[in-house]
This record gives sequence, C-alpha cells and structure tokens, in this order.
Amino acid sequence: MLSVIRVHLPSDIPIVGCELTPYVLLRRPDTNATTDDVPESAPLDGHFLRYKWYIVPPHDLSSTAVWLLFGSSVCNDRLSDNTWRTFKDYLVVEWYRIQSDRKVAICSVHPSEQATLQCLGCVKAKIPVAKSYHCSPKCFSDAWQHHRVLHDRAASAINENGNEEEELFGRFNSSGSGGINTSLSGSASSASLTNGSTPLYPAAVTQRSGGETWFEVGRSKTYTPSADDIGHVLKFECVVVDAETKLPVGHSNTLLTSRVIPAPSPTPRRLISVSGLDAMAPLDSDGRISSTGTFTVLSYNILSDVYATNDTYGYCPSWALSWPYRRQNLLREIVGYRADIVCLQEVQSDHYEEFFAPELDKHGYQALYKRKTNEVYNVNTHTIDGCATFFRRDRFSHVKKYEVEFNKAAQSLTDALVPSAQRKTALNRLVKDNVALIVVLEAKFSNQGADNPGKRQLLCVANTHINVHQDLKDVKLWQVLTLLKGLEKIAASADIPMLVCGDFNSVPGSAPHSLLAMGKVDQLHPDLLVDPLGILRPHSKLTHQLPLVSAYSSFARVGVGLGSDQQRRRMDATTNEPLFTNCTRDFIGTLDYIFYTADSLTVESLLELLDEESLRKDTALPSPEWSSDHIALLAEFRCKPRPRR
Repeated sequence: MLSVIRVHLPSDIPIVGCELTPYVLLRRPDTNATTDDVPESAPLDGHFLRYKWYIVPPHDLSSTAVWLLFGSSVCNDRLSDNTWRTFKDYLVVEWYRIQSDRKVAICSVHPSEQATLQCLGCVKAKIPVAKSYHCSPKCFSDAWQHHRVLHDRAASAINENGNEEEELFGRFNSSGSGGINTSLSGSASSASLTNGSTPLYPAAVTQRSGGETWFEVGRSKTYTPSADDIGHVLKFECVVVDAETKLPVGHSNTLLTSRVIPAPSPTPRRLISVSGLDAMAPLDSDGRISSTGTFTVLSYNILSDVYATNDTYGYCPSWALSWPYRRQNLLREIVGYRADIVCLQEVQSDHYEEFFAPELDKHGYQALYKRKTNEVYNVNTHTIDGCATFFRRDRFSHVKKYEVEFNKAAQSLTDALVPSAQRKTALNRLVKDNVALIVVLEAKFSNQGADNPGKRQLLCVANTHINVHQDLKDVKLWQVLTLLKGLEKIAASADIPMLVCGDFNSVPGSAPHSLLAMGKVDQLHPDLLVDPLGILRPHSKLTHQLPLVSAYSSFARVGVGLGSDQQRRRMDATTNEPLFTNCTRDFIGTLDYIFYTADSLTVESLLELLDEESLRKDTALPSPEWSSDHIALLAEFRCKPRPRR
C-alpha cells in the first residue's frame, strides 16, 4: 500500500512571497521509494495523497515593548557619548502593551526574531516601517551605526530637494515586504499573494490540537505565505487517503514551521547622473527614465543555486540561501530596476525555462539563452548554468543571435597550433565550458534627428561569463580575446554600437581587463608569464580595434553631478573601476563590467554602488537583503547621432 516515509522542508523559516514546497518521500505498493506526487486525479493502487496547510494566530503578547523616538533610555549605556548627546534632548520614552491577535512585528536586523521596540524617528522620516523594528535594545544599539544612515539620508533628502520620498526610495519602485501596521495592531492588510480561493481564516475549517485552534489555509502541496501570515506558525499535513471512501488511511505526517517573516527589503539603489545634466531625471508613468533616445542595461551574476551551498556561504542564513527565497528576491530586484536590456549570468537551465523566462515575460521581456557546454562538468544538463539576455519588447526587437562556445574555439586552436602529441593536454587546459551570447537588437526609438530620417538604430549586446580559475590566466585572456575578435567581425560588417557585459572573473589591471579597457596588453604584463601552451604568442596579437570604455569609469569624472562624490569614494582611483562587485567572506574585488563603444554611445547615468560597510553587517554576500554574491551593475546610455555616409 502507498505510505509516507518522510516529510521535511528545505527551510523551516517561511518568508512572505516565497513558495513552500515540502519534500515528501513515498513508498509505492511495489516497495520502491519515490518523490512523485500521487494526486486524487491519478490514484495509485486505490490511494492518493491529501495535503493541508494550517495556521495558528499568535497569542496575545504579554511582554512589554519599547517604542522609541530617535533612541531610548535603555540604550544609554550602549550608544556612544557623542551619539547620545545628539539625541538626548529629543527623547520621549513610552511603554505600550501590544494587544494583537493577528500581527507580530519582525526585527529588521534579525528577521527570525520578534520585534520588541521601534524607532519612531524612522516613522517620522517616512523610512520603510519594516526597517524601524528591533528585537532588543542591544540589537538596536549594535545596529545604530548602520541604522543612523537611514536618518541622515532622510534628512539630507528633505534639506536638498524638499522631496524625501524620491530620495529615500530611489528612482526605481521597490516592492518592499511591508505587511506590518505601524501601530502593531488593528486588522491585517489584504494579502499580496493568495493561495487559491480559500478564505485565509475560514471559521468553519478548524483543527484543535493541544488546546490550540488551527485554521486551514490551503489544500495543495505548496503554500505561499502572504503578508497576513506574518508572525504565525504554519503546519503542513500529509496523509494517504482511500480513493473510494475518501477516508484517511494510517496516521498523518505533519511538520511545523517557525513564524512567518516578511521578506527583507534593502534600501533601493538610486540612479546617479554622470552626464552633467539633472542628477535626478524625471520618470515616465511606469517608473523608467523618460529621456528621449536613452536606454538602460543591467548586468548581474545571480549566483546559480548549484553553487549556493552552506559550505561556501555558511554565514548566510539557510532560509536566505534557499532557492525558493532567492529567486523571489532576485526577481523583485531585477524587475525593480526596469532595465530595457538585462544580461544575467549563472542562470541554471531549469531556472531559466521554469522561472525567469515566464516571469520576466509577464513584465514585457523577450528572452534569449545560451547554456554552458557540458564537456567538463558532465552532470544533469538541467542544472548547468548559462547566460540569459532579456529585452523589453516595447523598446527593442530581435534581429540576430550569435552563440560563442569557447570549447569549439579551443578545438580549432589546438588543431591549428598544437602538435598532435600535445593536443589532449592542451584541450584539458582550454576546454572549460564557458560561453558568450551575442544579440543584435533594433531600437524602436530614435534620436537620429532630421538628418537621418528612418535610419535603423541597431545595437549589439554581448553577455558572457569567463572562466573562474585564477591559475588559468592564459585561458581567461584567450577567452576574452576570442570574444573580442568575434565582435570585431560584427563591427566590420555593420555600423553598430556595442555593449560587452558580464562576469569576466578578472580584476582591474589584469591582462583581460587591460585588453578590454586599453585595447592591448603590455608585453611585460605579469599575467603573460602563464602561457604553457604558447597560445598568447606573439604578444603583439593581443589587441583589438573596438573603442571600448568601462561604463563605471564615468564615476571618476570630476564634478559630474549630485551624489557622485559619494560614488567616487567607492571607486578605485588607480583603475577607475568600482572597489568591488563581488563580496564574500574570503574575497572582495571587481569582476563584473559593462563596456561600451565610446564612438557611438555616451553614458548618461549609473546605478549607485554599494559600500562595503553596509554589507559587512551580514558578514558578506549573499545575505537576506541581497541574494547573490555579486552586485548588479546598471547604466543608462544614449546613442550618438551618426553622420551620414
């Protein structure tokens, strides 16, 4: 007979908006184990599985909570003397007993903990309310150095612009987790996500256990917590049912979760002008930049799930490292930027097909994808990652696609240059499965003016992920050179602006970066000493003719706009590149770039960089707020009018 062997959740901490999918291991009537579902519509040997989700409202809280206005007397011994003197004349300490049968506030620093105090300074400054909660006075005082930045930024926004909302929330809309009433009481807001048509707390469907009343909220294997579930414990029940009598057979298998918590919401990153025009250009009705003839490009290594292991990122909470959470957080971030073109790296094949392509299609994006080859890592092809490029259908149309497989280029290279006796050794070094995806698009907008009426505006976008191994400096450089030579051929056949985006796994000043940014590699560069196959010789061939410039080097200009001073402090003055785009516990540095052809494009704006200090409060990336170990890069470009030929 059908029976349940085991039931468990990948993470027992449920997050608003993140689907819960229990792992259910079954024993079939033939004694074989399986994880396949057995629904009522397709019973097995006269039996099927029935699933139910229950929720229990939290008890009335008897503990006392501290509500704060710019601080609290309980923090007096923990805040610095200077900080305390700054706020002591503005303190009002009030005590409340929170009476709530629906809502529980969650700590903004430790989202698995219930909040006991709130900074009313955040409420007054219209800072997202979820960021105002803390679980203890120690939590508040320890976080003060980072927390006060929110206050300073709010005050600065009001003083400079008189419009604190735009400054606080940036130029992009943010789908904050919210869901918590500022009074910590009253009725719940309507759910942002639903789970079928079942009412959230139907009085007629209850279960009493151990003196507690559980309300049924779902009857499918999966459940997506909503804002109404915050602070509640969920229970999942799985039982084998007789298909004829519809009665349970044997005991039910249940599991309990921790309290549902809101999804952490980082402060949105702003777009900073580098064109010398208004630092905060207006937005159109859907939140995108309204400058005529401009477009935005996003490049982001999203961290493939197969690499997001607890062994590598043990400092990140397991619930924040789980794919169900990360995919929703990444999607919120990507969609929030509203880029016209999106270049993603480390996108697993199954995640592209089942999640990113259909989800971004809902937001108006067309998708193209190139999976890595699998000659080296001969594993499940569904979990192999690759490069995905998306573009807005209302802004661009697809003209042509080129796929670059460096393995094929390696085969051609060894056949031509390497003696037959050494080819196997050469291929073992060169074949690493990396790829690039090159897309030619046609813009549905124009800034060509009257001199070129009706002229097609084409754009070539390359998206790549170069090999990661630091001891293969020759392979990295050869892959970049191979990509650039391919782009040169496209440039020779068409007068077309170019963008080269991706994770190049090469720091500023390395040979690959020098080749991209300078068009050549110094023949005395130390990276050239690593060339056991002789594939980089003669060194004079390490050149290209594309006028490429790194977009983020625009932050190195002097006096380019509001907010640029802060951004220059986040740049390396010697390389004119960001101090980092990748930040883990063991490494911090820049690996990601957006290069553009400076003869045909100009940079208008750049997405602000993050500072290391704000990330280190969670040790490193990924974290509950940012779901990749890389940060996203985004640039706004304008096509230069081209003279008639």
